Amino acid sequence: MNDPAADAETTLRTPRERARAQTIADIVRLGREHLATQGAAALSLRAVARDLGVVSSAVYRYVANRDELLTLLLVDAYSELGDAVDAAVDALPERDFAGRFKALGRAVRIWALREPARYGLLFGSPVPGYQAPAGQTTPPGTRVIYRLIGILDGAYRAGALTAAARTAVVPPALSADLEAIRSELGLAMPDELQANGALVWTSLFGAVSFEVFGQYGAATFSAGDELFEHHLTVLAGVAGLGA
Repeated sequence: MNDPAADAETTLRTPRERARAQTIADIVRLGREHLATQGAAALSLRAVARDLGVVSSAVYRYVANRDELLTLLLVDAYSELGDAVDAAVDALPERDFAGRFKALGRAVRIWALREPARYGLLFGSPVPGYQAPAGQTTPPGTRVIYRLIGILDGAYRAGALTAAARTAVVPPALSADLEAIRSELGLAMPDELQANGALVWTSLFGAVSFEVFGQYGAATFSAGDELFEHHLTVLAGVAGLGA
């Protein structure tokens, strides 16, 4: 189905605006290809210009420097990952909290294994000399964690989180951090469940990162799918969602 708002936006664009948008999209596409073959640290606008078939000075009219290209690639990758997670989660009933959590985890893993270079840009080693601008990268970069928090908080509000999840005592110093997060995001979850959620979040991405970056070792696990499903089941229990 067509999006009327998107159609209206496209209609309102001038030919010059449409041409500019297409050129930037081509630069991002080529940036993805260079990222996969050369790595983030070796990205070069001159090389992108060469593949685009224009002189480097022409590219600089659209993307000022390497850092701006990296920012475009970050936003592009975060957005695509967020879209993949949203599609997977939204395919399940709203009150299937455990199913939605597992769908989120699987979507992250599937995207990461399909796009290892882009996943590495998001969650791997920092690019030397580059500082991501928070104003541009934080909104798309927090989509997955906010979706995860939404699932857990929704389960708590619905009385679907098990009491077994509330086991560890949260230190007072940590409670202050959790209260700030609870206030900022309008959460209902108590400290214990928020802290458990943080563990689930980091463990999920840790498991994906170990697989993407080959940290398990080549011959350690042949049943990668089964290992990840086991992780999801355990993490669902830690979150209080059950199996």
